[in-house]
Parts: sequence; structure tokens; C-alpha cells
Amino acid sequence: MNIRDLPEDTRLIQLAEESSELAQACIKLVRIMHHDSPASESVVRDNLLEEIADVSVCMTALQDIAPLARVGEIIAQKAQRWEDRINGKE
Repeated sequence: MNIRDLPEDTRLIQLAEESSELAQACIKLVRIMHHDSPASESVVRDNLLEEIADVSVCMTALQDIAPLARVGEIIAQKAQRWEDRINGKE
């Protein structure tokens, strides 16, 4: 059995769960950056990498509904929009 053989709703739920965990990992790192947490920065950074990897696996599992090539095109457009905003072009 392949991860893409799982039902679409199961894969979407997994992506939602992993995305939530990624958001929490980001918040924990920001708390450390603001000296609002006694947690180990290296442990929290390692956890952040784990959660990014988990989200990436879920994205791969959803290629049938969100092809990575198309996602890549959208990423390029959004990155350009960020750059334009940063440079005051928007």
C-alpha cells in the first residue's frame, strides 16, 4: 500500500493535523526568541524541522489533488509578491 492509496479525506485530515503542529512549533520558537520560554532552543528547532518534514510528506501524499509542480508555480508567484511588498512596489 502506498500513502497515496489512503482516502483523500484521510490525507487531508493528516495535513490539517500536521499543519497545526507546525504552527505550534513556530509559536514555541518565537517564544524562545522573545525569552518567554525556558525550553531548549535546539530541541524546539529540531521539532520545527520535524513538523516541516511531516507537512512536506502530507503534501507529497496529496499530489493527485495538489500537484507539486502547480504548487511550485504558486510558490514562485507568492515569493515575488513578498519581495515586491518588501521593496515597496505594491
